[in-house]
Amino acid sequence: MTESSRRLWVTLALVGVAALWGGTFVMVKEAVSEYPIYGFIGWRFLIAVVAFLILFPGTFRRFRPGTVRVGLFAGVFLIAGYIFQTWGLQGTTASKAAFITGMFVVITPVMQAVVLRRTPRATTVAGVALAVVGLWLLSGASSGGWSAGDSRTLLCAFAYSGHMIVLGGPGRDHDARALTLVQLAVTGLVCGAVSLAIERPYAWPSSQVWVALVVTGVLASAVAFAVQTYAQRILSPTKTALVLIMEPAFGGFFGWLAGDALGIRGVAGSALILGGMLVAEFLGSAAESGEHVLLEASIEGPAVAVIETDGGITPSE
Repeated sequence: MTESSRRLWVTLALVGVAALWGGTFVMVKEAVSEYPIYGFIGWRFLIAVVAFLILFPGTFRRFRPGTVRVGLFAGVFLIAGYIFQTWGLQGTTASKAAFITGMFVVITPVMQAVVLRRTPRATTVAGVALAVVGLWLLSGASSGGWSAGDSRTLLCAFAYSGHMIVLGGPGRDHDARALTLVQLAVTGLVCGAVSLAIERPYAWPSSQVWVALVVTGVLASAVAFAVQTYAQRILSPTKTALVLIMEPAFGGFFGWLAGDALGIRGVAGSALILGGMLVAEFLGSAAESGEHVLLEASIEGPAVAVIETDGGITPSE
C-alpha cells in the first residue's frame, strides 16, 4: 500500500470514528430513557476497561510514579463531564447536546487564560464570540427554548475543559494509554458504586441497553482510541483535529435523522459554534507556531491528552 493510500484509509477510518462518536448521542439518549444514568455509565466504562486491556495489553508497563494520582485527578473531571452529558441528554435533544458539548473547544482556551493569567489571543476571543452567538441561536431552536438539559450539557463542556487542562498540565509527564486506563477504570467504578447505592431496585439492562453499552464501551471507547492512536502517527495534527472536530456535525445529523428539529435558527447557531471551534483551534494554533498546543481528540470517546508539535500529534509521554 502506498503512503497516499494509507493516508486516505486512515482519514476515512478517522471520519468513521467522528461519525461513531456523533451517533452515540442518539444511542445514549435512548438508552438512559429506560435505564438509570449512573448504572449506564458504570457498565459502559467497565466494559471499556476490558476492551481497552485486550487492545493494549502492555498498558500497565507504561505506568510511572504519579500516574495513578494524575489519572484520578483527571478522572474527577471526566466523571463530571459524562454525568452532566448523560443527564443532560434526558432533558434536551441529541443534536443540541452534540453542539453544546462541542463548546468545550472554545471554553478551554478561556479557562487556560484565566488559570495562567494571560490575555487571550484575538483568535480565541473571536472563536468564543462566534460560539456564544451560535449558542444563543441554538438555545431558541426548539419550542421549549433553553432547557435544564441544555444547562447540564453546558456544565459537561466546562468539565471537559477542566479535564483538558489537567491532562495538558501534569498529564503531559505521563503516558496517554496509562492515564486513559486509570480514567476509564475510576469512572466505571465510581459510577457503578453510586448506582448500587442509590439506583434501587437495581435493574438488569435490556437488550437495547446492552447494544448501546457495547457500542459506546467497545467501539466508541477502546476501538476508537486504537484508531485515533494509529492515525496520529500518519496524519498531521491539523488534519487529525479537523476530522475529529466534525463530531458535533455528525451528532446533529444523526439527531435530525432521529427526529430532532433544529430549524433555520438552530442550523445557523450550530454552524456558528463549529465556526468558533475552527477559529479558536486552528487559527489560534497557527498563531502559536512552534509552541505546544493542547488538543482534545475526542468529545464522546475516551478523553486523551495529545500534544501538537512540529512533528505531529503524539500521546503525551
